[in-house]
Amino acid sequence: MKIWNQIKPYLAVLFMQFGIAGLAISAKFATNDGMSHYSFVVYRQAVATIVLSPFALVCERKVRPKMSLSVIIKILGLGFLESVIDQNLYYAGMQYTPATFVSALSNTVPALTFLLAWIFRLEKVNLKKVGSLAKVGGTMVTIGGATIMTLIKGPGIKWPWTAPNLSHTPNISVHQDPIKGALMITSGCMGWAGFVILQAITLKSYPAELSVTAMMSFAGVVEGAAVAFAMERANTSIWSLQLDSKLICYIYSGVVCSGIGFFLQGKVMKEKGPVFVTAFNPLSMIIVAFLGSLVLAEQLTLGRITGAMVIVIGLYIVIWGKSKDDDTCNTTNEQILPVDSLDSKKKTASAEEASVSVGNALSIEKEVP
Repeated sequence: MKIWNQIKPYLAVLFMQFGIAGLAISAKFATNDGMSHYSFVVYRQAVATIVLSPFALVCERKVRPKMSLSVIIKILGLGFLESVIDQNLYYAGMQYTPATFVSALSNTVPALTFLLAWIFRLEKVNLKKVGSLAKVGGTMVTIGGATIMTLIKGPGIKWPWTAPNLSHTPNISVHQDPIKGALMITSGCMGWAGFVILQAITLKSYPAELSVTAMMSFAGVVEGAAVAFAMERANTSIWSLQLDSKLICYIYSGVVCSGIGFFLQGKVMKEKGPVFVTAFNPLSMIIVAFLGSLVLAEQLTLGRITGAMVIVIGLYIVIWGKSKDDDTCNTTNEQILPVDSLDSKKKTASAEEASVSVGNALSIEKEVP
């Protein structure tokens, strides 16, 4: 049992990364087949709401805290950031770029989260400390890698299984535009970064992961539908359902990513911290790169591989800097606090850290969110 408890967080994040990779491929198929990102957001969150609500009602009926106006506002904010901002912009950008490109850009989320936390003064930066310098430097490296991926294509790298086989490639209705796609995806990642911060803050005041995820998904349905009807009110065909790649994407994303994925993310984040979750993000990029070349016949280029590698280097510099700052903070607390107050102070410090630290895919998702 002890060994199982130790490996559970690792199995959870591995499941999340494979789930995010699967979503990147299925979403690329669906967008190439004409899926509207507006209807995708609504259906995805609706599936997640239907799947999670019964479990939330039953499993957390005795531990669910009382609802307050503050928590309601936070949940509405989570639905807006994750569904309306993140997913709409993210999947709109996916129309203009390969799946591997999208997955690699998702690794900028930790740096963007740190940047947002710094701007809103949720994260303290002391340039005299090595941890803060690493976080700032890692953010700059990550942004540089994203720039390389966007602007430099380079020669193509052909794999034996993709060169002659284009039969699996869906009909692409939108021309590739890496710059336009990168701007949309980066904006979506900014929304995801804000979501990560707000999710940790919400779970601190309302520690019921299933209930928060279910209510957030329902808020995403309402807010996403309002945006969809405003932007596509004359195009009712986006709501049609058929047994095709779009329906598969709706169900898969709602159950695996929005439902199970967000629940696991909150659970692991509370136990191991956001940095632990973030450290596994590049795994989904590697999976997507392989599946994208195999299933979608996407061609990797030297510029994109170089940019992706730079992004991953920047990601781990940010993670290392965050861990150094956390170690320094914990050491200081242990030196100045009496023994009988250490446990309570550490719990408070951990909760405050979670509210400003880096979270997942995502991600995909995020990786793909």
